Amino acid sequence: MHLGSLTLKNPILSASGCFGYGEEVEAFVDPGIYGGIVGKSISLKPRKGNPLPRVAETASGMLNSIGLQNPGIESFIDSYLPRMRKYDTAIVVNLVGDTIEEYVEMAERLDAEEGVDALELNISCPNCPVGGMEFGIDPVATERLVRKVRKCFRGALLAKLTPNVTDIVPVARAAEAGGADALSLINTYVGMAIDWQRRRPRLGGITGGLSGPAIKPLALRLVWLVARACSVPVVGMGGIATVDDVLEFLVAGATAVQVGTLHFIEPRGVPEILAGLEEALSGENLGSVRDLVGTLRADRKAITIQGDG
Repeated sequence: MHLGSLTLKNPILSASGCFGYGEEVEAFVDPGIYGGIVGKSISLKPRKGNPLPRVAETASGMLNSIGLQNPGIESFIDSYLPRMRKYDTAIVVNLVGDTIEEYVEMAERLDAEEGVDALELNISCPNCPVGGMEFGIDPVATERLVRKVRKCFRGALLAKLTPNVTDIVPVARAAEAGGADALSLINTYVGMAIDWQRRRPRLGGITGGLSGPAIKPLALRLVWLVARACSVPVVGMGGIATVDDVLEFLVAGATAVQVGTLHFIEPRGVPEILAGLEEALSGENLGSVRDLVGTLRADRKAITIQGDG
C-alpha cells in the first residue's frame, strides 16, 4: 500500500509519542515488523516538556501532558536517526514547530538525510502553549504550512490533524490542497482529571490529551468524514487495541492505521494484530486489506450529525 511515495509493507504503523524512536520497544518486538514507525515529535531546539506528573489513567483511556519533550533536530539526526535507519521498515519523522519557518528549516535538514521516508507534520498537539495545534485549527494556516514544507521535502508528507475543532473537514481539505500526500487522524482530545480530595489536577500541565479505547468511536467518525471528503489516503488512529479495531478503521476509509496507547498496555500487541489481520482476511476470502478500505455500507437517509439524545 502507498501513501504518496511512501510504501508500506503492512498497514500498521506506530503512533508518534507512544513509541519513542524504536529503541524503547526493542526488548519486546522488532520495530521492523511494523509497516512504518513514526518517531516522537522533533522540534528545532530541545524541549524539556511540561511539569510532572505527565500521565494519568482514566476509564478506558489515558491522559498525557508530556509537552513534546525531545532532544531537538540536531541531536535527533546525530544520535537517533542512525539507529532508526537499521530497522527494516519505513521511517516517518514527526515534526512540531512554533513557526512555519521552524518546520521548513527542519524539513530542509531532513530532506538531505538518508533513510527519512516521510515527514508527519504535528499540527495537532493539545499540550503546548504555542505552535502545533494553533496551525491545525485554522484551514488557512494549515494550507500555508503544508505548502511551504511541500516545497522543500521530496519524500511523502503527512499532516496530523486535531479533533479539537468544530469541523475537521475544512482543515483536512486545506492540508490536501497544500500538498499533503496523506492525512493522519486523530490526535488526542483535550481533557483533564482531578484528584478531588486534594482539590488538584492530576496532571502537572492541568489539561492533557486523552487517548485509548475511550476515543475510538469519535476517531472512527472523523476518519469516515475525512475519507469521504478528501482524495488522499487517510491514516486512522485512536484507541486501536485489537484486530477488529484495525478492520473497523479500514472499512471507515483508512488506508493504514497507527497504534499508540496499546504500547503502554501490551507492548507485544502489534504482532498479535498482524497475525489476526491475516486470519481475518483469509476468513473473508479477501486478498488484501485494500479490498476493505472505504467499504462501509451506510444509508445516507439514516445519517445524522449527532445522536438522538
